[in-house]
Amino acid sequence: MLSKKLEKILNTVQKPGRYTGGELNSVIKNRESVKIRYAFCFPDTYEIGMSHIGMKILYSLVNARSDTWCERVFAPWVDMEERMREAGLPLYALESGDAIAGFDIIGFTLQYELSYTNMLNMLDLAGLPVRSRDRKSLTPLVIAGGPCVCNAEPVCEFVDLFLPGEGEEVTNELIDLLIGYKEKGAGKSEFLRAAAEIEGVYVPSLYDVSYNGDGTVASVTPRGGAPEKVKKRVVRDLDKMFFPESFVVPSIEIVHDRTTAEIFRGCIRGCRFCQAGFIYRPIREKSPEVIDRQCRSICATSGYDEISLSSLSSSDYTRMEELLSLLIPWTDREKTNIALPSLRADNFKKELMDRLTGIRRSSLTFAPEAGTQRLRDAINKNLTEDEILSTARQAFAGGWTSVKLYFMIGLPTETDEDVLGIAGLAQKVVDEFYNNPDKPKGKSVNVSVSVASFVPKPFTPFQWEPQDSIEELLKKQELVRSSVKTRKISLSFHKTNTSRLEAVLARGDRRLADVIETAWRGGCRFDGWDDMFRFDIWEQAFSECSLSMDFYANRRRSFDETLPWEHTDYGIGRSFLERENKKARENAATPNCREKCAGCGANSLNGGECHALFKGLD
Repeated sequence: MLSKKLEKILNTVQKPGRYTGGELNSVIKNRESVKIRYAFCFPDTYEIGMSHIGMKILYSLVNARSDTWCERVFAPWVDMEERMREAGLPLYALESGDAIAGFDIIGFTLQYELSYTNMLNMLDLAGLPVRSRDRKSLTPLVIAGGPCVCNAEPVCEFVDLFLPGEGEEVTNELIDLLIGYKEKGAGKSEFLRAAAEIEGVYVPSLYDVSYNGDGTVASVTPRGGAPEKVKKRVVRDLDKMFFPESFVVPSIEIVHDRTTAEIFRGCIRGCRFCQAGFIYRPIREKSPEVIDRQCRSICATSGYDEISLSSLSSSDYTRMEELLSLLIPWTDREKTNIALPSLRADNFKKELMDRLTGIRRSSLTFAPEAGTQRLRDAINKNLTEDEILSTARQAFAGGWTSVKLYFMIGLPTETDEDVLGIAGLAQKVVDEFYNNPDKPKGKSVNVSVSVASFVPKPFTPFQWEPQDSIEELLKKQELVRSSVKTRKISLSFHKTNTSRLEAVLARGDRRLADVIETAWRGGCRFDGWDDMFRFDIWEQAFSECSLSMDFYANRRRSFDETLPWEHTDYGIGRSFLERENKKARENAATPNCREKCAGCGANSLNGGECHALFKGLD
């Protein structure tokens, strides 16, 4: 039940449905009958957080325990934050309305670096100190997972422990440990030392970092029995992995307002800029029968009429024909759409399109990333212009009239010719439509071109590379813009300032904690939102902390430099990443994992197995 104070506030803010709870399938428990209360925090708005499948999975997994109650918490928008602070209303969980400062675990999922100030703001709204060292008691324990924790160093001062890797198993082990230490009245430091012994748990306070005179990391030294390297956690068998029978149905429209079914984890491609393609390895697939059963359950309990088959590259799922044979009969009957995001232009086969003839045609999305073949080879995209145009030809003949193309500028080894190639390739896709005798009659084509700026990320072959300066990126944006000659092509560009800050935070070290806190105290929050981003405040924060953005974003790192994240083991060998970096300089591609194993090392995390070379594959 909403408090009177909250009811009064909700009448004055945008989208009050973000803050009320009470949705279908949300879990309500007796607070007196559980041993652990878990606040699962997504440091962005309700509409974004409720679209995230990882949150849906872990919310249901924790609530499957009778001794634990997991509730959802999202970052309130600025109008709601202002009213809460005025009224003295602390940050609360949606299911109970209780203040999260009284919970046992406050868990954040860190999906992107520009959410860091929101995490601090949420802790402050909860009435808690933002620094881990200032939270003396065992609970609330502040933890974090998600892709950003592959380099957790910039936010180490704020979080008690991190969960690198996959959370389905380690979360329950951590809860079990906390219950035991709570019952025996143990202190925080004692618990953290014990937690560090669990595979897939990183306790930053148990590691000392020293720096060289030039500002680079000299060493990272564990103490208190902590492992020298923290190995990420991996779920070996996705068919046996926990998956919810129902999802919470949002009370307002969200970003991805549909149900989602994960079909496999990992990626076979090895694009040298792509962090997700490396940190989610090794490859593991779900069987079609399990996916079908999970889709049926979620649709039946939620009422959704669209299923998104989620993975890093849907068309790389080896058993797609079998899966669609199971899904299409009942989804056709129930008028449920199947969405296939993350398709690749080199394996979008005619047979797949034929199976999709009864499915609603939205825009097809492909990611050439680079405008020339030379640069696509350098970044290991393993995609030719002929494959892109052939796929467009098939799609147009099959009734599609809208194509989205994703590119990057600022990639290592890039030249002006590569930049101009972006508009050139988009124009060829437009021409393919009008030269196609089987195109939809009486319709025109739209090719949407989205151009991002390259951001070097940890655990990729390009982790040592510098990012282009803002001036260089703006020059390249104008080069693309001036070379587009038709209204059939619509252009959009990522903001260069946000890409710069993302690069800084992605490869940062522990000293950035002071910068992040200074920027937050200066008013920064929702940094991923263009209308909220205050680059001037971030620049001032770096100046006040006597640190340089150039040092983190625009400096080439040498292969013998100790990187801030090297005490975290994601299974990807350093020597492999170095080899791939050198091959980029030679414009040499590496075959995908199904053609030939490149020896990345990720199979070591899965008992020596990698399902990239799937049995029975032609």
